[in-house]
Amino acid sequence: MNKAETEYPVQSGSNFLKGVFIGGLLGAAAALLFAPKTGRELRGDLSDKLSVVTDKTKEVASVVTEKATDLAKTVSSKTTDLAKSVNESKNTIMESVKQASADVADDMKSASGDVADDVKSASKDVMDKSSDASSDIRRELNKTSY
Repeated sequence: MNKAETEYPVQSGSNFLKGVFIGGLLGAAAALLFAPKTGRELRGDLSDKLSVVTDKTKEVASVVTEKATDLAKTVSSKTTDLAKSVNESKNTIMESVKQASADVADDMKSASGDVADDVKSASKDVMDKSSDASSDIRRELNKTSY
């Protein structure tokens, strides 16, 4: 904020409207009090004006209540829709995770079977070569023992 804004703050429109409304009420009351009427006429006028203000206040309260009820219903409906959407998304994600998990488990099972087969094959090859090497060593030993 600059210096001018801090020294001369701008009033909001709401405060201005409140001031105009209160000033209007005070002006109307002053006009009624200083009008050349008898006390009975003045009291009657004040009573009429008060009943008009009371009726208007009740109308405004009714409209506000109706609007608030509509807003609450709308918010409730939107919240319910959002909760359903989130729940459906959660279920979809859970199904995807379960399927991916099952796929990974199947791949691991297949891979472990392949590895086991390769180990057996390699073990057989090692045994065969070991047997061949043992046979070669025996032959060589037999040749040298003569």
